[in-house]
Parts: sequence; C-alpha cells; structure tokens
Amino acid sequence: MTSTLNGKRALITGASGALGAAMARRLARDGATLLLHANSRPEAVQGLADEITQAGGSAQTFVFDVTDAEASRQAGERMLADGPVQIIVNNAGVHDDAVFPGMRADQWHRVIDVSLNGFFNVTQPLLLPMLRTRWGRVVNMSSVAGLMGNRGQVNYAAAKGALNSATKALSLEVAARGVTVNAVAPGIIQSPMADAVFDPKAVAELVPAKRPGTPDEVAALVGFLCSTEAGYITGQVISINGGMA
Repeated sequence: MTSTLNGKRALITGASGALGAAMARRLARDGATLLLHANSRPEAVQGLADEITQAGGSAQTFVFDVTDAEASRQAGERMLADGPVQIIVNNAGVHDDAVFPGMRADQWHRVIDVSLNGFFNVTQPLLLPMLRTRWGRVVNMSSVAGLMGNRGQVNYAAAKGALNSATKALSLEVAARGVTVNAVAPGIIQSPMADAVFDPKAVAELVPAKRPGTPDEVAALVGFLCSTEAGYITGQVISINGGMA
C-alpha cells in the first residue's frame, strides 16, 4: 500500500455496501487509517475491516445509527479518543421510493433523516478537532437525482439537493483552515440494487456512455478529492454519471 495519506484517519459511513467498500479499499491503499461505519450490516463491515487489515492496512469498525444524534455523538467521542478524524466520507443513505401523492410521511422523513440529518450528526462533532489540525477533507455522497430529479424519488432528491447546498455553505466556513468540502453525485453505478432496476437497454437509453459506472470509478474520484493534490478544490458538486447531465 502507498502512503499518500500518511495514516490520516478517515471515516466512511455506510461502508457495508459495494460503494462504501470500494472507497474504503481505495483510501486504505492510499495509506489512510480507516474508521468504517455500518448500521444494519455489522458483519459485512467487519469483514471489510478484516480484509483491509490482512492486506497490511489499518481499519476499525463503528456500528451505530446516523439518525440517532446521541449515538452518533458517542461514536464520535470513541473515534476522537485516538486523535482527530481528518477525512469524512458521508456515504450513508437509503432509498424508499414512491410517487409523491402516495408517499407516506415515514418514507419522506426516513430518507431525509439518514442523508441530511445523518450528515449533521456525524460531521458536526468531528469538525472542530479537524479544523485545529488545519487539514481536512469532507466528501458528501450525493446523487444525480439531487441535480436532475427522478420520478418516485422526491424524498431522495430533496435530501441530496439539500446536501449539495450544505456542501457549498460549509466549504465557505472552513476553507481558510485547509479543509475542503465537496459532494460527489454518481449516476447509475453497478450494484445489486441498480442491476435490479436498470436493464442494459434502459442504461443505454439513459446514459450517453452506454454503460453503468463501477464502484471503483467512483472510489477513484473520492480518493482524489481526499488527497493532498486536491487542496484547491472545494465547494463543488462533481457528477460522475457517464454524461447524463
């Protein structure tokens, strides 16, 4: 493994899925010490931590619900006991799709709670220690739905659109301290969920590149944004979608 991140401590929320795992492997390869979060799939994130450790990296797991402010605060305290967290990748998110006239209130609130309130609950307690180091990276995982909208995903689009705006505002607050804040907005990315929704014909019609993206391609972008080379990029919402918009 290389050491471009020199052991900097990097938290990835929602690390139990395909995209979170790809980002974890990329940051571990770049020399980061990984703090891997999961909620509903602790065994998957522990397996990922074991894989990274066996490959010569360093990884710990933290299991908590990002919508629970007190649980998030306590998890943050445990993380900070070993030093500041200088990289935060807010990847935790859920879908609960329905056309808006038929959307239940719990569907609306749950999706926004995880993506938007989860961003606050996780990031806010870790930010001041990061600022004191005068170096940091915050990457918020958005979506093409937050930029273009999508039928049946008014809740998801609202959550990701708000996260994009929060990204821009927070970047202004912390730029002078050497901390960058960016959002990454993937389009159709290979995963069991996407494969079930989009067949190859649908992908060819929706995506100019005529294929879905891969988790590794998204992880490469996130890895760059977390690197020292990306220190002058902040406040951006960067699409990775094969030319959809």
